[in-house]
Amino acid sequence: MAAIPTKPSGQPGKMKKDESLLGKLGGTLVRKKKLKEVSDLQEDGKNAINAPLLHTDPELLPEDTLLEENAERTILDPTSREDLNFKDLQKVLIDWINSELEEDRIIVKDLEEDLYDGQVLQKLFEKLSGHKLNVAEVTQSEIGQKQKLQTVLEAVNGVLRPLDWNTEWSVDSIHSKNLVSIVYLLLALAIYYAAPIRLPEHVSIRVIVVKKKEGILQTAHVTKQLTKRDAFDTLLDHAPDKLNVVKMSLITFVNKHLNKLNLEVTELESQFADGVYLVLLMGLLENYFVPLYNFYLTPESFEQKVHNVAFAFELMQDGGLQKPKARPEDVVNLNLKSTLRVLYNLFTNYKNSE
Repeated sequence: MAAIPTKPSGQPGKMKKDESLLGKLGGTLVRKKKLKEVSDLQEDGKNAINAPLLHTDPELLPEDTLLEENAERTILDPTSREDLNFKDLQKVLIDWINSELEEDRIIVKDLEEDLYDGQVLQKLFEKLSGHKLNVAEVTQSEIGQKQKLQTVLEAVNGVLRPLDWNTEWSVDSIHSKNLVSIVYLLLALAIYYAAPIRLPEHVSIRVIVVKKKEGILQTAHVTKQLTKRDAFDTLLDHAPDKLNVVKMSLITFVNKHLNKLNLEVTELESQFADGVYLVLLMGLLENYFVPLYNFYLTPESFEQKVHNVAFAFELMQDGGLQKPKARPEDVVNLNLKSTLRVLYNLFTNYKNSE
């Protein structure tokens, strides 16, 4: 019996057609791949040529790189912006400004957004210095704002220049809302005018310093120290023998006057904590009687003690002294450094008083 021919499972004609199509597609893909590789190589070459002219620091914004030849810009590192100590420092400065400008009904919430145009800085400097600046009260235009900033900064620099203060600010940096420059400026004012605030200690920030030289942008990451430990900190930590000398000098000074009321101090930290001796001491130093209704002679609550110390601070200012650097709460809380600061300020101003 003859074998029945079977139908081929494949279709040679169609297979050849498919193979041909795949071949064409494969060839096209290969060519496109090669073209892309060539394009990538060209782009790599272009980037290699232009690399020195481009800034690759991912932490910089495009506007941070727009510099003139030999110009330099300092930008806050994003990690420092979130630093808790730095945030605490900003809050202390904001609270201080708001306290100083309370009568002007000025409320600062954000240092960058509220100080860049010069309006608040003008009011703050006028309040601290006691001098009126010759500037327009309200300036909306950028030119007007920069003119006001120029006048304010010239006045600030004029005060600080004799002390060889290293100015870390400029009209352009303040107006561009550079937080580093704004904080440096406020710290300088707070320190020079002995602001009654307690600055957080050991606050440092990381900044990116961008400089343009011969058309090339150069960057460096630098750590800047904003606040340090003060003299009393050093005294407490490293020279307790000298601290005792200072304390004995202050005790001798205050008893010289308090003895007139048959009062005597043997321990500075606790005996001034309720504010009573401070108030009485100011009356003795300025030769007047302080009415008893102005303060609590036997304070019992924390609030009454704070009231007494704050009232003593007011008497000090009435006597021509700067606001004490300490806060009333610090003295009430038996903070030795704060009490020493207050008493030492009195000592330096009244040590020759009889």
